[in-house]
Amino acid sequence: MGWLPVALLAVPLLGALGLVVLPHVLRPVLRAYGLVLSGVTLALAALLVAAFDYGRPASPQFELDVPWIPGLGLRLHLGIDGVSLPLVALTALLTFLCFGYLSWGRARAGEFQRARPRALVFTLLVLEVGMIGTFLALDLLLFFVFFEIVLVPMYFLIGIWGGEGRRAASIKFILYTLLGSVVMLLGLLLVWAQTGTLDIEALAAAHGSGMARSVQIIAFVAIGIGLAVKTPMWPLHTWLPDAHTEAPTTGSVLLAGVLLKMGTYGFARIAIPVLPEGALAVAPWLGAFAVVGIVYGALACLAQRDLKRMIAYSSVGHMGFVLLGFATLTPTGINGALFANVAHGLITGLLFFLAGAIKDRYHTADMTALGGGLLATLPRLGSVLTFAAIASLGLPGLAGFWGEMLALLGAFQPADGLPRGLFLTYMVIGGLGAVLTAAYFLVMLSRVTHGRPPPLLAGHRDVRPYELLAWTPLVALILLFGLWPGLLLSLTTPAVHTLLGALP
Repeated sequence: MGWLPVALLAVPLLGALGLVVLPHVLRPVLRAYGLVLSGVTLALAALLVAAFDYGRPASPQFELDVPWIPGLGLRLHLGIDGVSLPLVALTALLTFLCFGYLSWGRARAGEFQRARPRALVFTLLVLEVGMIGTFLALDLLLFFVFFEIVLVPMYFLIGIWGGEGRRAASIKFILYTLLGSVVMLLGLLLVWAQTGTLDIEALAAAHGSGMARSVQIIAFVAIGIGLAVKTPMWPLHTWLPDAHTEAPTTGSVLLAGVLLKMGTYGFARIAIPVLPEGALAVAPWLGAFAVVGIVYGALACLAQRDLKRMIAYSSVGHMGFVLLGFATLTPTGINGALFANVAHGLITGLLFFLAGAIKDRYHTADMTALGGGLLATLPRLGSVLTFAAIASLGLPGLAGFWGEMLALLGAFQPADGLPRGLFLTYMVIGGLGAVLTAAYFLVMLSRVTHGRPPPLLAGHRDVRPYELLAWTPLVALILLFGLWPGLLLSLTTPAVHTLLGALP
């Protein structure tokens, strides 16, 4: 079934190309066009999940390996394993839910037709191609191409359909990510020059053989900087709050739910297995930046008044736990990082849907202006917001708990060769960050959902049917992975042991 990865890319790509020549007579059905195509992509992702051989999740499956540019020895090499499968499924699901939100919600308000619908659907379909392709690529240059494809549609998504400060936010986003990508490309080319291959499978199996330790360190730093910008890691995070705040709801959901995962996925797929000695040398620094990001993100959240901006800063902290898990270089820590990746995509995607719903109703996301009382006036919306907040702060029994707990547990006993005392310090600081995370979410709930509702919160409908349809799958998966974490960990654990095969 090697055709499945190709089909996952071909459906949104051909759909985007079809919009270029789509006759205007079909304009009335344009709002359903993206929904149908993303639904087909989601169905293919579900088929991929069903057909996946769970007996060997560490081995790439559904592989396609054909010449791409023979003159340069470049190949179109695609495949999927236990690390990438959850992210492909997450991407397909969130994209479908975003199209559902646009098709059912915006069409009701008449906003879809006023918002350049053809360009919007085209942009989201191209974005989906880049996101899925990044998780399927098994060639370094192909990975880089898909990694970069997402920048242009996200730039336009923020710059055209964003808020009042959209121009500055989109420019900041594209400059940061492009500069990071240039540095990452230099690191990838250094690996190519040293090994003579771009094949990720072959490079991971070689575990850095043929590359001197100094070369691995340089390459890891270069690749890591590019990945860290998109993760985002403190202090390379400053583009994120503006981008999230100004992006439309769908842009914020996909940016938090998928694009940030592309950076952390690169650490698991490329940087750590291909450059193990470089990873071992840089890991203490990576852990330091991670825990600073955890505490900084939490403190920044406590200072925010805008709900979307607070959720954006929370991503800096949550991604800090992911990076701390990777820095431990242990199966426990990296499993926690991969679990937190998926959990963050589900929970923060839901939070941005909810923030968008609040802003659509009251035309503001300022928590002071909202004044509280959401549970009294819109009890269903307030209840879902409360659920998403307590999931994000890491309540046991919900998906947000396991990733952070495993990352901290990995720091308690890091890999051989790493200073245990230093990582114990990181664990304590990370634990403090988890407490601060609970604090800022509880402060947010006290400001928005509790208290006496002001007149601003009166006269609005509670959760609408299309919102319920978009949010229910995310709520269900947050509960499922929270109560049954082995469902995800059984996929990633064998793959993680394979990736770490070279580490002492």
